[in-house]
Amino acid sequence: MDECDLDEEESAREVLANELRRLREVSGRSLSQLADEANYDRTYLNRLENGERLSRRDVMVALDRIYGTGKLLVGLWALARRSALLGRYRSFMQCEEKAVVMHKYAMAMPGLLQTEEYARALLSSSPTPISKKLLDDRVADRLGRQELLDRVPLPSVRFILDEAALRRPMAGRGVWRTQLGHVLKAAEAPNIAVQVLPFSAGSHDLMGGSLSLLWMDDGSAVAYLEGNKSGDLIEDRDEVKQHWLSYDRLRDMSLSLTESIAFIQQLMESSNQ
Repeated sequence: MDECDLDEEESAREVLANELRRLREVSGRSLSQLADEANYDRTYLNRLENGERLSRRDVMVALDRIYGTGKLLVGLWALARRSALLGRYRSFMQCEEKAVVMHKYAMAMPGLLQTEEYARALLSSSPTPISKKLLDDRVADRLGRQELLDRVPLPSVRFILDEAALRRPMAGRGVWRTQLGHVLKAAEAPNIAVQVLPFSAGSHDLMGGSLSLLWMDDGSAVAYLEGNKSGDLIEDRDEVKQHWLSYDRLRDMSLSLTESIAFIQQLMESSNQ
């Protein structure tokens, strides 16, 4: 989908594919011989060598053992996987910058609605310490993306916030009250709708992650599924449609716009007690 300028080439992935092919050829094995020895399908191994598949860690462990390469392939696989994830996230951000309609479901406070204090507390909660400069840069990047909500022409944006996103205070009551107030302020914008999915709605098929549905000016659409440490950009039209149907059902399960605002206001009042 060139409207999002998606980059399909991953240099780390290419290096891994080339090394897999080189090691097999140097060892004098055919694909069929390697398939028998590794107990993996020949076609599958061929796709790895062509860079069509990224495979799994256990496959790389097996091939490292066969070639006697220590953890070389496992290391290259880890780099390729990280590059692929980052590439998909970059592509998602490019799509988000061009979207005219955005529908989002989140189990945690979405970056587009975070205050500076909340974002700083969240980004500094990683078990791996980061420098103040890096933290400042990450906070600035996150807040800078919020300009997407104000660009001209205004995009139509709907947030469905899981109740869990509104029940987990961070960095003290004052920061949390300000964060809830910021969500209410955002909901006053003519192009932004905020709904709450209460715990009482029960289970649904988007539990455990977040979903963004993005529509471009030409009518094309993408979906982005995000977990705690991973993300998946979906471009296939049928798959995007299925996620849209899931979102539509979630919208039906959520509180109305008026009820949602009242719910968040009540949470703010209770945080003062």
